[in-house]
Amino acid sequence: MLTLVEFFEGNTEEDSIAPNQWREGRPSLAEIWDMLQKIELMPNIAWVRVTLHDDTQIEEENEREELILAGDSIVICTNMQPSELEKIVNCQWLCSDGVIKIKPSELDIYSCIPSIPENFNCLEIVWD
Repeated sequence: MLTLVEFFEGNTEEDSIAPNQWREGRPSLAEIWDMLQKIELMPNIAWVRVTLHDDTQIEEENEREELILAGDSIVICTNMQPSELEKIVNCQWLCSDGVIKIKPSELDIYSCIPSIPENFNCLEIVWD
């Protein structure tokens, strides 16, 4: 899982997250990053992370390695309900399929998982 800065800073590849929705009305990476930074500052949000898709890879060209990011979803640790977060992030604007609650055990496939405070859950903004 990557922090917002790790995923978005310097990332200009618009199809690096929700690529199927990019040309179908999904906001730009800069707009998504701006919105998520505001969400991350809310008092009932512990953290926000970007999960990576299996298509993330390192390509070598001219003896130089380049990381090709492929974001899969956004995980938000909060005490909100999915329906409340859906309204705040405006899933329609994101061209997202919605927000789902995930179990902490479902995060075990990722690395760099922050702790989950007591009475908080992990919600995931999903596409496709």
